[in-house]
Amino acid sequence: MKPPIYEPKGKAKEYGDLALNIYTGCPHRCYYCFAPGVLHKEREAFHSRVEPRPGIVEEVRKQLEKEQITGKLVHLCFTCDPYPTGYDSTATREIIQLLKEHGNHVQILTKGDGSRDFDLLDSEDWYGITISGGGYGCSYMDEHGNHPEPGAILTFERFNALDLAHRRGIKTWISFEPVLNEPGVMFWISQSAASVDKVKIGKLNYHKSEINWKWFGIKAEALCQSLGLDYYIKDSLRAEMERLT
Repeated sequence: MKPPIYEPKGKAKEYGDLALNIYTGCPHRCYYCFAPGVLHKEREAFHSRVEPRPGIVEEVRKQLEKEQITGKLVHLCFTCDPYPTGYDSTATREIIQLLKEHGNHVQILTKGDGSRDFDLLDSEDWYGITISGGGYGCSYMDEHGNHPEPGAILTFERFNALDLAHRRGIKTWISFEPVLNEPGVMFWISQSAASVDKVKIGKLNYHKSEINWKWFGIKAEALCQSLGLDYYIKDSLRAEMERLT
């Protein structure tokens, strides 16, 4: 196994300095998921064969000790979810413990429920959720009439966990990427002001969308500013916003 803690490249660099992928797959079955292609896996195999990467906890321990990695913010995860719904996430807990023992902090991003591990996190850790625009009446489907995240927990459940993390003094963030439902995302941005420390907003890439990205980005940015939210517009969306036409 290559050293599991690595430096992200390309678009992933916008999320953090270091990252770690814990599981072999993800059960959330998001139709827009890029991971099967990146990992050269069949989509069904990726979504149905979910387990910790072989020896991942021990490999993280060895790398932390050998490279003396400390004082870093490590993103969990890119090609999987640190809290795969319906699966044992003990490996995630053990890895968080190792990272913290070596003086690092974690930046979690999930469509599951990571509240079981809030006791490990402090005010320098980040707990984040992905919201694409569903929940509380903001229904949305993909181009085939299917729910785009059928295996993930519901949006309001994700948000409830985020709110709990915020009340415990953990830093919180929401990734509004990819945006699938414009009204839904605007709704959740407006709801998040009291519970979130930062939001990141990005367009749907590599799939057809009826959203006018230029005007969506302009409106979303204006809403964040009016709410006093700390926000970041992903590069691909910012490029759309800056188009002349």
